[in-house]
Amino acid sequence: MRPMDAPADNYQAYFERRWGHLRRARVRALAWLLDAPDLLDVHDPHWEGRIAALGPMTPACEAWLAALDADPSRLDAALGGKMITRLGLYAEKLMAFYFAEQGRLVAHGLQVRAARNDTVGEFDFLLDDGAGGLEHIEFATKFYLLQGGQGGTVSDSAAAAFDSFVGPNLADSLGRKMRKVFERQLALGSHPAAQAILPRPVTVARALVKGWLFYPVGTYLEMKGIAARHCRGFWCALGELDLLDADRFLVLPRLQWLPPFRAESATWMLDRAQLRAELEDHFAQTGAPVLVALVREQPGCIVEFDRGFIVPNDWRGRAGARLHP
Repeated sequence: MRPMDAPADNYQAYFERRWGHLRRARVRALAWLLDAPDLLDVHDPHWEGRIAALGPMTPACEAWLAALDADPSRLDAALGGKMITRLGLYAEKLMAFYFAEQGRLVAHGLQVRAARNDTVGEFDFLLDDGAGGLEHIEFATKFYLLQGGQGGTVSDSAAAAFDSFVGPNLADSLGRKMRKVFERQLALGSHPAAQAILPRPVTVARALVKGWLFYPVGTYLEMKGIAARHCRGFWCALGELDLLDADRFLVLPRLQWLPPFRAESATWMLDRAQLRAELEDHFAQTGAPVLVALVREQPGCIVEFDRGFIVPNDWRGRAGARLHP
């Protein structure tokens, strides 16, 4: 591992320059989904050309987002009045709205059943490919912590290295997720039960993966297959809290994990002592890591300048046991 890049290279600083004019949380989340760097390197041969990319932001799309921020009624209607609690569903609904507004959405969440009680799978998105066929997009927004480096190692094997990125709850890994996507989900269009319900043939199937990767505090590891400019942060144990160079913190609710945080005010802002007390109480009840934004006050607003997961002091050992049972 090598030291983290200088703060000037920070994604939060870029996002604030690029999208600081957007005020509505839903529109900021959509802007992040459309403009954030891909998590995986589209050009790396490991992915066999099966990774999708949205391409660069166009002036027309930028103007569309600004208009949506001024009048979000169409977006609000698309998301519906029912409270969304799952981050993945929230991100998926935002992307469905975007594809529909672009006039490309043919189907979203189309289930494939071999029989009444036998679900084969589900298409996240079926898009018009512009040539009479369908583009199948499997969409994922993921948050993984690199288990290795401080007290551990990362394998030279690509498959094993991707498994070193584990979910905060240790139930998933980047490697496992991508194997499932490639081996099962992207093959759905060739299943006879799918072909029976598809309005047109699937001509291409790819995965669109957004998210953040988190590295042991103060380090960063370049890895083949991972996009060089991906969104990244840190992770540290509760006992390492003093390593963080900040005076104000926010514990981020799950639906605020996508773009960097910004608000006119935040009554739930914590100093270091308050954060430590809140985390100690949290970890006494559950072993679930907590995503924390490091924030600073600027004229008229509070903005995030870094983020990371704080984990229980035994998390590193539990993660290592999961990787090397």
